[in-house]
Amino acid sequence: MKYLPDLPEDIWWHIHSLMPMRDAARAACVSRTFMCSWRLHTSLTFSRKTLGMDDSVCEMDGKAKDLTGKVDKIWIEHPGIGVKKVKIKFYDYRTRAYYLDRWLQISVTPGIEELTVIPSVSKQKFNFPCSLLSEGGENSIRCLNLYQCVFCPTVRLGLRSLTQLELFDVRITGNELACLLDNSVALQHLAVMYCSKIIRLKIPSLLQRLITLEVSNCKRLQSIEIEAQCLSNFRFISDHLAHLSFGEALQLKTLVMQCRGALCYARANLPSSLSNLETLSICSHCEMVTTPMIGSKFSFLKHLTVVLAAPPAYDYCSLISFFDASPSLETFILNVVWNSMRHPSIFTDPSGTRQMPEHRHDKLKSVTITGFSSAKCLVELTCHILESAKSLEYLTLDTTDGNRVFMCSVNGSDKCYCSPMGRDAIVEARRGLLAIRTYIEGIVPSKVKFTLVEPCSRCHAVEL
Repeated sequence: MKYLPDLPEDIWWHIHSLMPMRDAARAACVSRTFMCSWRLHTSLTFSRKTLGMDDSVCEMDGKAKDLTGKVDKIWIEHPGIGVKKVKIKFYDYRTRAYYLDRWLQISVTPGIEELTVIPSVSKQKFNFPCSLLSEGGENSIRCLNLYQCVFCPTVRLGLRSLTQLELFDVRITGNELACLLDNSVALQHLAVMYCSKIIRLKIPSLLQRLITLEVSNCKRLQSIEIEAQCLSNFRFISDHLAHLSFGEALQLKTLVMQCRGALCYARANLPSSLSNLETLSICSHCEMVTTPMIGSKFSFLKHLTVVLAAPPAYDYCSLISFFDASPSLETFILNVVWNSMRHPSIFTDPSGTRQMPEHRHDKLKSVTITGFSSAKCLVELTCHILESAKSLEYLTLDTTDGNRVFMCSVNGSDKCYCSPMGRDAIVEARRGLLAIRTYIEGIVPSKVKFTLVEPCSRCHAVEL
């Protein structure tokens, strides 16, 4: 039998503290030294993986009892003293609220820094005990992640050290969240997702350290008012467009918007309120109105990404409005979402291609268009870019959906197949290739590195 090296006890304790919880617990079962340090282990994660439970556990009530028994035994051997990081992830187990309350009362003590709670999914959401935070970790907790529970903070709860807050499917009102934010002046990262009770969200000016904000799929949300002037990254995802108010001195650098009508809204409203924006990503799966031509500018915008699904009446050439408004633009990515409502093809429209007003886009270096088709206005947009962007270095036209992770022609494996494409999409991609070779390929300057991506000849072969 091999013996462990004779090292000072504090070194063994430090080694033990660096182990994953499951390994640390196993080591404690065979070593008195590790058993002593186990009681001081600062990071505890309770989940199916760390407890060694298989996939069938969530379907067996008896096994669920074994799970709670395991966790109880761990807490008996580890009384919670000195714990800094606790994760409870039982979303796929029928764990009674009684047990969660008991475990939280043990774990949320002065000195705790990170807490993640993902209770089991049920009609009756777990009511998170806010009083524990005010009594235990109010001055120490830095990271709080709550999922699928009820959270009702009051004005008395002040998490002075909190830097990260993530709420996912949490039953909390806008006023309750405002109470928490008003007393969390150290907050740097905030994510609010699937919180359906929030109607109005206000980010107060007191949050001077807030850097990133994500608001996603809060179905009743009507307005977002942002007064945190140092915010630099904002991500907004919704099935509808809420009223957005950014304040006058906001230093936002990166914005991601995904909602209906986002493209038109961004062009019409953002330049005046977000003058320092550098990176803009817009996803609109229902853009019914052509992008307006407006004189306002994105003076510092360098990177523009547009994911767009639009009806045949939408004119892709209206995206030129963004080029004209962005004198610093360097990269442009357009992902055209293919749908059955196809735009008029350049091969069926008897009129010639339009000549766009002459503009110069002196800093545009890289352009990528995926989902390229034979749509006349898409061909015209590409021709305009080639004629007006004399600084262009890279042009990629992709007639597929842009998903190249599993393309067999890329990795050379006969066992790996491309992502599927419908027959109509493949036929239109072939027409897009013909349009590129007929109208675009011949006018690409020699200094531009031109990349043409077409459907796989093996996986996407169809008989026309």
